[in-house]
Parts: sequence; C-alpha cells; structure tokens
Amino acid sequence: MGKDIRRVRKWMVSAIAVLLAGSVAMSAAALPASAEANGEQTEVAAAADSLDTLASIDDRLPYNEYIDSYTNDAHPSASIVIPASSYSRTEGMTVEKRDNYEGVDGISIVTAEEGTVEWTFNVPETGQYNLSVRYFPIEGKSSAIQRSVLIDGKLPFYEATYIKFDRTWVNELKEVRQDNQGNDIRPEQVESPIWQTTLAQDMDGKYDQPFAFHLTAGQHTLSFVSQREPMVIRELSFVPIEQPKTYADVKAEYEKQGYRAAEGQLIEIQGEAATYKSSPTLYPVSERASASVYPYSASKVKVNTIGGYNWRLPGQWISWEIDVPETGLYKIGMRTQQNFVRGTYAVRRLSIDGKVPFEEMEEIPFKYKNGYRMDVLGGDEPYEFYLTKGKHELRLEDRLGQFAPLIREVETSLLNLNAMYRKILMITSSSPDPFRDYKVEEKIPGLLELFQDESKRLSSISKQLKEMSGGRSDAEALLNTMADQLDYMIKRPDYIPKQLTSFKTNTGGLGTWIQRAREMPLEIDAIYVASPDKKLPKGGSSWWRKLLHELTTFMYSFFIDYSKIGSVAAAGTDRTITVWIGSGRDQAQTLKSMIDDSFTPKTGISVNVELVNMSTLLPATLAGQGPDVAMQVGSDIPVNYAMRNAVEDLSKYEGFDDVMKRFRDSAITPYRYEGGTFALPETQTFNMLFYRTDVLKELGLKVPETWDDVYSLLAVLNKKHMDFGLPLTLTPAYPGENIPPNSIYTLLLYQHGGQFYRNDSKQSDLDSRTAIEAFKQWTEFYTDYKLPKEFDFANRFRTGEMPIGIADYTMYNTLSVFAPEINGLWQFVPVPGTVQEDGTIDRTVPSGGSGVVMMQQAKDKEAAWEFMQWWTSSEAQTKFGREMEGLMGAAARYPTANIEALDELPWPITDYRNLSEQFNTVKGVPEVPGGYFTGRHLVNAFYKVVNGKTEARESLMDYVQYIQDEIRTKRTEFGLPN
Repeated sequence: MGKDIRRVRKWMVSAIAVLLAGSVAMSAAALPASAEANGEQTEVAAAADSLDTLASIDDRLPYNEYIDSYTNDAHPSASIVIPASSYSRTEGMTVEKRDNYEGVDGISIVTAEEGTVEWTFNVPETGQYNLSVRYFPIEGKSSAIQRSVLIDGKLPFYEATYIKFDRTWVNELKEVRQDNQGNDIRPEQVESPIWQTTLAQDMDGKYDQPFAFHLTAGQHTLSFVSQREPMVIRELSFVPIEQPKTYADVKAEYEKQGYRAAEGQLIEIQGEAATYKSSPTLYPVSERASASVYPYSASKVKVNTIGGYNWRLPGQWISWEIDVPETGLYKIGMRTQQNFVRGTYAVRRLSIDGKVPFEEMEEIPFKYKNGYRMDVLGGDEPYEFYLTKGKHELRLEDRLGQFAPLIREVETSLLNLNAMYRKILMITSSSPDPFRDYKVEEKIPGLLELFQDESKRLSSISKQLKEMSGGRSDAEALLNTMADQLDYMIKRPDYIPKQLTSFKTNTGGLGTWIQRAREMPLEIDAIYVASPDKKLPKGGSSWWRKLLHELTTFMYSFFIDYSKIGSVAAAGTDRTITVWIGSGRDQAQTLKSMIDDSFTPKTGISVNVELVNMSTLLPATLAGQGPDVAMQVGSDIPVNYAMRNAVEDLSKYEGFDDVMKRFRDSAITPYRYEGGTFALPETQTFNMLFYRTDVLKELGLKVPETWDDVYSLLAVLNKKHMDFGLPLTLTPAYPGENIPPNSIYTLLLYQHGGQFYRNDSKQSDLDSRTAIEAFKQWTEFYTDYKLPKEFDFANRFRTGEMPIGIADYTMYNTLSVFAPEINGLWQFVPVPGTVQEDGTIDRTVPSGGSGVVMMQQAKDKEAAWEFMQWWTSSEAQTKFGREMEGLMGAAARYPTANIEALDELPWPITDYRNLSEQFNTVKGVPEVPGGYFTGRHLVNAFYKVVNGKTEARESLMDYVQYIQDEIRTKRTEFGLPN
C-alpha cells in the first residue's frame, strides 16, 4: 500500500512540476527542498552549500577581469610581512605552533587539511601586490597542497579558490639499481621536504605571471581555507611586483661590473640526475628509441632521460644542482627531445637560485623536431649567465607563456558556445524535426551576435597561433572549423537546428583542444654549462648509428621475453610464485618494484610478475599452465572458478579473519560461496551522483535527495530537452563476459529492502513483489521519462546537455583530466535515496570491483597466501595507489577496497567526505551457480519492456523462469542441494 501511495505522489509531483516548468523561478519553487530531510540539513546539501559559499557561481569573477579593473593601481615598493604565528582567528582546525621548525628561526604554525586560519594586517599604501608564502610541506597524502585565499572574507577572484603549494620529490636512492636481467629499475620517488618560498599563482597555468592582489590602504584580513593536505607556514608577505630585466640590460650590467667569461670549462649534468622535482610523476625514464642518449643499450632498459610526456603540465618543475669550478660568465645548452607538440612549441621558464636571470628566460621555446638535438639558450649568439664559484640550483618550469591568454580565450569561447547550445537544445531538443523552422534566432536574444563574436575570437586566435608557430599546424585547424560553422549558421539561421549535432561535436573538440594545448612535454637527456670558448657536444645521431640501432633492437626482440617484469627468479630458488597481472606495464612495473623492495627481502619469497591478457586465465588453467596467483580478476571469476575447484578457499588459511577486517563486508560478498571465501578484494567501485553546479543553478534546480526529487527534476529537464544520466549495461565487451545486474536496478532493489536470491541462494528472488516494483520503477525512467539508453556521459556532461547523472565514482578521475574547462563547475555527492517508513533516506548502492585469487594448482600455497596478505595490506595498497597517481596523474587514482588505504589517498577533503558517506551504504551483490543469467536476463526483460512495450511484471516474470532453471541446473551439475 505504501508503494502505491508513493507512486501516486510521484505522478502528482511530476504533473505539478510540468505545469510550473515554464518559469524558472516557479519551477524552483515547485521542487522539494532537496537540502532538507526531516528538518535537518544533510551532509550532501551542507557540502554543496559550503562550496557555494566559497565560490558562488554568481561571483565567478575571472582573474583577468578582476585585475583589468585595477589597471591604474600603483605598484608599491614596500613589503607587508605577516608572521604566521600572528593569526587572529581559526575555524574548523586546531593550529599548532612550532619554534625553530626544521632549522628556520622563529615560530611557525601547523595548519590542518581542513578548516580556516585568518590573519589581520595593515596596508600602508593602496596598490597591487604579489602574495608570497614561506611554507614547509609536512607529511600528508603525497599530493600537492591546496588552499583557497580570501581577502576580507571573500574570494577576490575565482582562481583564488585553488592555490597550489608543491611538495618536493627525489629519487629514493642515489644510484640506479638493476634487476637480475641487467635492466635498470625505475628509481622510486620519495618526498624530501624543504622550506620553500612561492608566489601565489594559477594552478592550471592559465596566467603566466603570479597573481596580483589589489589592496587598499587600511586594515584587512587574509584567510587560508584548507582544501587538501596539511602544511607548516612560517611567514606570509604581500610583496612588490617585480619584472626581470631584459638581457641587454643585464649584459650591460655585466660589462659595468667587469664580469669576465670563464675559460676551459664544460660541466655536464645528466637529466636523470635531477635534484628535486615538484611531482612524483617526474621520475627518470628510459629512452630506447634513440642511440643519442647516455647511458645507452640496445638490449637492456637504461634509465637515461627525464621528463617526456610526464613533464607536460603547467607548473611542474625539475631542478638540478650545478657545481661551478670558477666564477665567470657561462653559456647553457641542453640535449633535448621535443617530438610531442607538432606545429607549436613547448615552453619552459629558467631560474637560477630561485630567480629568473633576465626576461628572455621567462619563456624558452623548444620547437618540434624528431630526435634529440642540442638546444643552446640564445641560439647562435648564446646568452651568458654570471655564476659564482660553488653550487647553484638550475630549475626549469613548465609554463604556457604566450599560449596562456589564447587558451583562456578559447575556454571562454567554449563556455559561451556550450551555454548557447543548451539554450538551442531547450527549443529544438537533441533531435530536431528537419522539416520545422524553429526560428531560434528570434526566440533566443543575442544568438547571432554571440556566434559573430565567437567566430571573430576563434579566427583571431587561429591567426595568432600561426604567427607564433611560424606556419600552419593542426592546432589551428579545429578553431577554423568552428569559426566556419559559426559563420555558416549566421548566414543561414534556419539551418542551425540541422547543424546541432556537428555543432556539439565541434564544441567537444574545442574542449579537447584546451586539454592538449595545456600539455607541453619535453624530454631532457643532459644539461651543459660551459665557458664561451668551449664547444658543446652534438645532440643527435648520424644516419649509420640510427640504422645500427634499429637493426640491433630488432635482433634482440627475438630473444627477450617482454612479458616478464623485473627480476626473474632463477631455477631452483627455494620459494617462488608466479603472479599474473592484466593491467598496463606501468602498473606491473610498480608492483614488481614494490615486491623487490619490501615483500621479497622480508619473506624470502621470490615473485615472477607476468603481464598477460587475463582472458587467457581459463585456457591456461585448464592446460595446467596458469599462475599461482591471479590479480585484478572480475568479481564473477572467483566463485565460478570455485565451483570447478580451480581456486583456493582462503578462509582456511591462518590470519584470514584479521585480513577480512581490512575490507567492508560489501567488498567480500561476491567472493563467498558455500561457506568459503575465494578471493581477497583489490578494488571496489560504486555509483555517485554527478551534477553541474552552473547548469542546475541556471535552471533553478537543487541537488535531488530522494527519487521523488528526481521525478520533479526530470519534469523540468524534459521540458528543457535535457537528460538525466542513468548507467545501462548493454552488451558484453567480449564473448563470454558476464553481465552484472544493472547498478540502478540493484540500488532500487536494495533501497526497497529487496534481494537477488532466497532460500540460501537456491532460488532467484526477482519474482518477489519488491523486486517487481523496483523493476517497474527502473523501466519507467525510460518508458515514461524517455531517458537515453546509450550515451557518452563524460561528453554530454561536459556540454551540459546531461547536467546530472549517476556514474561510477571513478568518473571523477576522468572528468578531472578530460574536461579541464569545467573544473570547479561540477560536484559529486551520494545518490538519491528512498524514503523509509521512519522518515530516513536509504541511499544504498551496489558495488563492483576486482579481486586477487590463489589458483588451486599453486605449488607453494603458503607463499601465495603470504603474498596475498601483503598485497591487500593498507601499507601496500596505499603505496601502490600513490605510486599510480604519481606515475600517471589524477586520472589513475586507485579505487582500493582497503578501508585504511582509501583514507590515505589524496582526495580533496569535501570530495572525500561525500565519497565516505556513500561508501557507508554500499552493499555487495552475491555470486551463485547460474547467477550469470541474472544480469543477462535483466537486460533482456528491460528491452522487452522499453522496446517491446510489454508490461513490466509480465516481462520480468517470464525471464525469472530462465534464471530459476539455470540456477537449478547448475546446482545439480555441481552436486549442490536444490
């Protein structure tokens, strides 16, 4: 009866919302107050409100507009020094004071990863200042520190929401180690914190100079709001804005001071011997495609360069220590490779001992060219650098240079075009009638004017790119294509609806253009500091040496087994196990390095790690050629193999109960069978609700707390021809792949108190009333609300036509990297829930993931068990997660199943709270004999309802019969009672 009442209520709410959707304000009024449940604000709404308080969409003032309004400001010459210990207020954190911390005199303060600390200070003269911070990056979660900077309690401009403070990383060992195959092992990166003084600047590199803050004379407050990671602060200063002198001026000073050129000096520093790096991704790498590098080997892996594609993002820097034998003037050259950015060039900023020597070093161009070459700073007339005898720090920092304002312009254009696309979409829908004239140019004020402005903007940027690069390139092709389409739509407004699909494709391409334009990789083999009289070595290889290299590497390819990673246990080794891993080579190498560093020395067990396609696990097992341990297997594999006595029951091993405490019960559920447990969880994933804060604000909508809120929101979105994204499992990726039960159906089933199986998993429970009601609710999203069944969520979320949707939480990683233009314009929170009889909201979601299994044929099962215990420990999982993010960036954030390890991964504090809230409601899906029919026939029943117009109950009941028969058949086959 209660479900029927809720169904009637749903239709009533939807009908009211449709009637009121014509007015945005009235639509908003018609919606439930989603931030409240039972009179109390939920954590989800509180997080959203906190975000809006910090960076309201209405207050999204970009830095360039902020600073343009103060063009007549003075640039005072005096600094305003604020001792960190003189803070006037804290909120949400306990500040600790430290005297003479890490060798620095005076009192420093320790600030936590969440909360606010505020200082009060006086400004003697109105003008613009840079903000300088002296800090020490204390131990945290190994990611860059982030703070929001408020002046007088408000964001001065939007980019001040995210100010980054780098950590410093070094090679763990000074000498490069080798495995027993003679290959160099990639040096592990560890933190080596040092005191640093940095100026607040844009973390995305969209502004090439540090931020200038406008301050009026009088008293002000400065607040640091912690977003991620703790830090120690000694001093904050508002300092004068300085510009480096030109080389001509500096050279004149050299002559005036009587500086003379050094003589007979050539200092060579190998690129891989860097002193400090700003990110663990900047580890030394192996260059095997060229014979120009040192050290070189055609058959072995040698760590011989640094940078490459890993060194591509603005703000990343690498520093080297140079020991100068005598005071004098020197030239600087570098053996580099820049075959990554075609048609434009990569940019680096050079500083020596923390200062840019002269203006020309603010932007050093490295143009595209295949192979290694010698880049001399200054070209044919090398620049001269005055260096005193002794040690100096040379730092190269990735910058955007002249590209920065162009990228900002394209980003502005993209946001404008996407906003206009959504307005057109609200009139025409995503599938316009080709025979209808929608007159969008009349219904949308300023449409053609905006197209005209953006066409001019993109054409202008294209011309500037051509001038900067010295010729045409693919970087400008997309800009011209977009401008041409806008010009065409201006001439033929009646064709705008027909051009909508290609318009969306081109705007998506602009987003990709922004992402790629920010990436400026550069690989360095060696740096040379030489006296002017010394000739620098050649950069590249002769043609015959290139030919010899190609022939030699081809020959060795017949003898080297590239599937084996790292040290390989020799025949006759006392205790050895073979582990298969099916992910990428980077993951396999990281795992092998961890094994060789910590597991093998501690246990004496050698591990052969082999990188294989995991689809070969079944035939290899049948042939008796499988591994001892298989990692990263799908959640359906362990139980299906257990039925066939192919994997070990881990519950009989010593320490099993303690190991199980590392995981939530939901992660273990898929691996239990007939009283045994046949895998240990490695990863665990689940759904979260993603939403565009800017689009929902435009529509006057709030984040839905319950499914009733979702129905109300759907009515408004449908009216605007926008969509709500619900994931739908369609077809297997490869023959024989198991299709898990649809995650949306599963969460609805669980939120209504349902289950998949009954009677000790002997029967399917999908013929129960609860399961049928959940199935009706699921299919009605597609029959009544016409939600799309197939879509690219990331792309549609990016454009805003799908401004809200449910997706696996790892979508966070994708969006962070894939769609940089909407950073700060989206959030993720727990999924909508079902209101229970006691008034609480049940937000249960199902989980997926992967596990690690021990094969029945393992020869040394105790050794395999020791490895599995080590691998799933919080220490190993935390280290692996941080290594992966260090190697590959935020896109590779590891979804570990270990509870403690997840706490240690570098999530921003607000996002982590939302993630933790949802994690507490995750429920696993059991695997049973014949259970593979469950997901498969749920999809069949779904399509029979949505496409075949069959009644939901009838369709599900028909297919449940197949599921029941298969469960019965499989239980009989494996000798289990029915």
